[in-house]
Amino acid sequence: MPAFPREEMEAMVARWLEANRRCEERGDWRPLADLYTEDATYGWNIGPDQDFMAVGRAEIRDLALGAEMGGLDGWTYPYQRILIDEGNGEVVGFWKQVADAVRPDGTPYEVPGIGGSWFRYAGDGRWSWQRDWFDLGNVTAVFVEMMKAGVLSDGMRRRLDRAAAGRPIPGYYRRGESPVPLW
Repeated sequence: MPAFPREEMEAMVARWLEANRRCEERGDWRPLADLYTEDATYGWNIGPDQDFMAVGRAEIRDLALGAEMGGLDGWTYPYQRILIDEGNGEVVGFWKQVADAVRPDGTPYEVPGIGGSWFRYAGDGRWSWQRDWFDLGNVTAVFVEMMKAGVLSDGMRRRLDRAAAGRPIPGYYRRGESPVPLW
């Protein structure tokens, strides 16, 4: 694993955070794909039997940042803490998932627990891979609560309908069968 100058990695993290802020404002995360290498991978676990994996910048743009983030326009993912390991070229960021919809008491719908991203830096201002984690049970509970309250976005309803249709979804693989392992 290559080592990188601390200043270079700090500059990459600052660039990433600013790009995230702009994408949140637009409700479109696809421009973040420009911050990955052409052959980068991006994945996460979806429970005991399923993983998601996007292979290559195009799939990261279309699947991970497009289809999977579809319906989450208006949501923010404020980073709470970022750890940089310049010796291994890795970054870990801990974030929250906060909806733009609010409960009757005025508090935002927010996924409880800890979410995060683990990145490998490739140099030249790009990530070579990213792995996310989040509590699927808490995510599901918040979506169900929002559905019952009638505050799910149209995009999120379409996304949930897609998941419930029973057809294969691009990027989803049975555990252990993704083209690139999570680990």
